[in-house]
Formats: sequence, C-alpha cells, structure tokens
Amino acid sequence: MSAMDSKHTLVALMEDEPGVLNRVVSVLRRRGFNINSLTVGPSDEEKISRMTLVVEGDETIVEQVRKQLQKIIEVLKISDVTKEETVVRELSLVKVSANSNTRPEIMQLVDIFRAKIVDVAPDSLIVEITGSQDKVDSLTNLLRRFGIKEMVRTGPVAMVRGVAGVSRVDDD
Repeated sequence: MSAMDSKHTLVALMEDEPGVLNRVVSVLRRRGFNINSLTVGPSDEEKISRMTLVVEGDETIVEQVRKQLQKIIEVLKISDVTKEETVVRELSLVKVSANSNTRPEIMQLVDIFRAKIVDVAPDSLIVEITGSQDKVDSLTNLLRRFGIKEMVRTGPVAMVRGVAGVSRVDDD
C-alpha cells in the first residue's frame, strides 16, 4: 500500500431485497476493487439495509467504488465517512482453550478488556469483545498463547457522531 492509499469507510443504505448484496459484491469484484471488510444488517427503516464497506485505495479508487455502487438501483444512498467524526466498533467471538490452570488468567484478561465470557465448556471459553479494531486485536493477540480454537469477527460498523450522517434515505 503506497503513502497515498488508505482504508476508506463507506456507508450505504439499500433496499432489503434478495440479490442486492450479490449485485454489490459482483460490481466490486468485476472492477477489481479490494474489499477489506463488508458488514450488512437491517437499519432503523423498514425494508432498508445498512452496509458498512471498508475498501483500500486512493481517493480516485474510492470515488470509482462510490460511483459504481450508485449505479445499482437498490442502493439508495452512499457516503464516505472516512473523514467524518465517527463511532466505529467491531464485534469478535473467540473460542480459546482453557483448563483449570489457565481459566483464571483468561478471565482476568477478559475483565481488563471489558469483554465477556459467553460460553464455558470443560476445555474452552468463548469470549465476546466489542470495541475498536485495535482493542479487538490486542485481546486476540493476548489470547493466542492459550490456543485459539476458533474466531469470528464482524468487521467494523460505523456511525457519524451527532445529528449528521447516513441515518435516513431522504437526508442530504
């Protein structure tokens, strides 16, 4: 990645219909854009989904991504929130090996990071952590020495602080 390249966070509102996500991914794949992360879920508006997309590239590439997404009829609004003041969070579930000797230390780390233990088995724990990418990375790296059996991460979701943002389809 060159000095001009960076990660950009785009937020799109789109109609919640079968095939829309496939069209979005297909458009980006055909153009060779690198998708770093893609998170989609319902919004507060009925039949509208909210997609948070992280892409790598310079301003020209990000503008091309934005223009390609705008061509998809079901994409109602797209905004680059990279330079906005945002709240960005990620969720991760980490299944880590644990026994009677290591369990107290793992529990202490979980507590320090304000994470949660959401499942306990005789040979493992499942830890839930929510926060910035750095926070998730830090706890994950500390848990590695106990043996990570399985891990899943949502990728970042972002929301612009204050009243402004990508909260409604009809906002501009």
